Amino acid sequence: MNRAHRLTRRHFLATTGAGGLLAASGLALPSYLRAGQAPSFTHGVQSGDIGPASGMVWTRTDRPTRIMFEAATTESFADPIPMASLDALPQSDFAVKRLIDDLPADQTVFYRMRAADLSDINSVSEPVTGSFRTAPTQKRDIRFVWSGDTAGQGWGIDETGMKTYATMAKHEPDFFIHSGDTIYADGPMTDTVDLPDGGVWKNVVLTDEKRKVAETLDEFRGQWKYNMLDEHVQAMNAAVPTLFQWDDHEVVNNWSDAKDLSADDRYSVKDIHLLAARAGRAFHEMTPISYTPAEPGRVYRTINYGPSLDIFFLDLRSYRDGNSEGLQESGGENTTLLGAKQIAWLKKALTESRATWKIIACDMPIGLLVWDKINDTTKHVEAIANGDDGLPKGREMEIADLLKFIKDEAIANTVWLTADVHYTAAHEYHPERAAFQDFEPFWEFVSGPLHAGSFGPNGLDMTFGPEVKYVKAPPEGQVNLPPSAGLQFFGLVDIDGSTEQMTVRLMDRDDNELWKTMLDPKKS
Repeated sequence: MNRAHRLTRRHFLATTGAGGLLAASGLALPSYLRAGQAPSFTHGVQSGDIGPASGMVWTRTDRPTRIMFEAATTESFADPIPMASLDALPQSDFAVKRLIDDLPADQTVFYRMRAADLSDINSVSEPVTGSFRTAPTQKRDIRFVWSGDTAGQGWGIDETGMKTYATMAKHEPDFFIHSGDTIYADGPMTDTVDLPDGGVWKNVVLTDEKRKVAETLDEFRGQWKYNMLDEHVQAMNAAVPTLFQWDDHEVVNNWSDAKDLSADDRYSVKDIHLLAARAGRAFHEMTPISYTPAEPGRVYRTINYGPSLDIFFLDLRSYRDGNSEGLQESGGENTTLLGAKQIAWLKKALTESRATWKIIACDMPIGLLVWDKINDTTKHVEAIANGDDGLPKGREMEIADLLKFIKDEAIANTVWLTADVHYTAAHEYHPERAAFQDFEPFWEFVSGPLHAGSFGPNGLDMTFGPEVKYVKAPPEGQVNLPPSAGLQFFGLVDIDGSTEQMTVRLMDRDDNELWKTMLDPKKS
């Protein structure tokens, strides 16, 4: 497979300069020490939401600065393309992002930033550099990775760091899909965690924001900044575009508009709408997700990646009704998951897609049972499946309608990717096994966590006829295993440029190939 040139981890660490080394400590310099010193970039760079002529880029500085950008098609920055500068100000926590456009298709683009102190404009930082590859307009080999769940259940940056990111980066993917639970705003960390085998896990990097649940805007921002203190995360961010979606832990576990925090003593802010608003702002400030003027907080969107691939990012969190038992037999209260507007967008986008493969990036699985425990006797549906095994009820009705639409419109080669459940699995859905049969067979692949506790496996609901083709999870009776136990997973996808066959591999953080399958494309 012909791979594009990428920035290496060594090159990244070299180009961050002194500012990058200071950022790795996680400590901001006090103002009296910064006097006379040039600004620095505190959390590296990121890119994302690439297209055939553009890509989003992001960075953050340590003070009010004017950030100057340039791009080039060579690492030496011969004949660079200058761009308008942006100001990093306190209102955005000194974070900025921008679209770099008018780029050639299928080209590795190098971008460079320098920061000038707004209180001393002649004081200019060392440069920081990143790269991404624009999407193709012709068929070629494509490689990407996906996973979810970063820094959850109290497992933070230890001496090894977030190793799965380094393992993924070694495969030089064209992009990375982060399937949600990008942060754990509701998961405080401690300096150490006692392990069942008598050992001790040490969070060698820990910030004040990670010691409590996030409530203020700055605390939500701090969750993101913590993850980007990891050297593996920073190195991958500099070389591989990340396509972000979110789930619940960006706000609070199992959140919806109906979430009740009145009995949760960890929170002084009880208003879920206020917490979600702050979380949403931090999500969009701290990631290179593209901006939708019609709905600035929108997460669902399409990424067109050439004639072989379109990716449709869903948002199962922002528009849902409250969790319930999920057994309603008709639409109405507590049955909305995606919502009418998002479903209409998805149907239209799928119908208009001319790509061979249509990846549906979904932040929760379809047929796995994921529960929201209310008390010792009551549990509600947190995802889609309700455990009934019969015809679609509750939220399953939206999925049934969507699957029927895909069949009726003869939309071929849909594949679902997800995370959320903290183990890895391959599911094949088939109408012959299903209670609801008006759909075409399809695959759903599950991967994660990236760096969080390991759980599972979950039970199956047979409404849509899933069959487990592969699963790897903790041994029975073991839960919340630390990353050091090795049960951290990601998926690796290759699309052959000539045959358009898709190979899906399920991998672990030590880069072991656990399972793979090759899917042949069908003609529409």
